[in-house]
Formats: sequence, C-alpha cells, structure tokens
Amino acid sequence: RVTPPASSDARARGRAGGGAPRRARPVKLAPLRIFRSHWIYTMYRCAPPALPRRRLLTTSAASTATAAAFAVLSTVAGIGAFTAPSTAHAQIVPGHRYFPQRALRGELVIGVTPDVKLNGKAARLAPGARIRNAVDQVATPGSLYDQKLTVLYTTDINGLLMDVWVLNEVELANKSWPTSPQQASQLVFDQASQVWRKP
Repeated sequence: RVTPPASSDARARGRAGGGAPRRARPVKLAPLRIFRSHWIYTMYRCAPPALPRRRLLTTSAASTATAAAFAVLSTVAGIGAFTAPSTAHAQIVPGHRYFPQRALRGELVIGVTPDVKLNGKAARLAPGARIRNAVDQVATPGSLYDQKLTVLYTTDINGLLMDVWVLNEVELANKSWPTSPQQASQLVFDQASQVWRKP
C-alpha cells in the first residue's frame, strides 16, 4: 500500500507537537577553568621568567664597569698606601681609664659628707655624686674619709663635685691633665691617648 504524501497541514501539526519529537541540539559547554588557590597550591615550581636579551646585556655591561672602577680605586689606594707617610695613632696606656674632656685634676680630702676640700679650698659634693676608687669601683665618702687623694673630677652647673675618680699609678704618671678651665682652654685633648698637648 502506498502512503500518500502528507499535506502541508499535517506537517504543520507534526511540528506543533502532533508528530514525532525533534532531537535537541547539543549544548556547547564552556571549557572548565582550573582555579589555582594560593591556599591549596602552596608550592610553586615555576622558574622565574628569563630576562630579555637587552636587559641581560645592560646588566652585564654595568657589572663590568663597576668591577673596572673598583679595580682602579683599589690600585690607587694601594699606591697611596705605599707612597703616603704612615702616621701611627697614639694608643692609651694599659691600665689608664677613659675620662671625659671636661674633667680636671686636683687634690681632694673628703670630710663629713658632703663637705670636702679641693686643692685646699672648701667644696661640696653634689647630691648623687659618684666616687670611683683606683680600681674603678664605686666608693662611699666614708671609706675615703680624711685621705688626701689625687683625683679627676667634674662639676655640675652649680659648681658642686659630681663625678670623682681616684687615680691609680698609671694615671698618676699622666701629668698633662689641666687643673683649671683656663689651663684646659690653652691645650688640645687627645681622646684616644688621654693626653693633653699644646696646640
């Protein structure tokens, strides 16, 4: 039996839902992007990007120039070391302490605190005055009572004795220390050797 061709109305009814179902077109999915989390992927095994050739050439030239300049300076310094006269820096005598430049030398006799005699004249210790003996230990005024001591001392703004150092044998041999501000103003102090000299 020959089936007659369907009419246009029948084809329309088939498209409307009366006929066979049409196949759905496949949906194209976007490619899956891998999310690289810094908390999950904590180890990076990628090598740093290579420098451009021009940058490498510039860096190499700069390094060469720096090395050449350093070599020239080293040569000049070496020649200067051989040609320039060497000056030996003065060193402090072993056993000598470092004292401030404003310290003065004098003869001290400690009486009833805070009264003292400095270079035969009455003087007083400042509140909080510090006295160090010949071995650089803190000493009380009572332990040095009525002793004639050769010391270096400093004063505060009121003229009271603030820091006192009892000199040891090595420091007693250094007789260049001034005994008054007027004498100190006429001398030059070498902090390294702790010696006063005439300018």
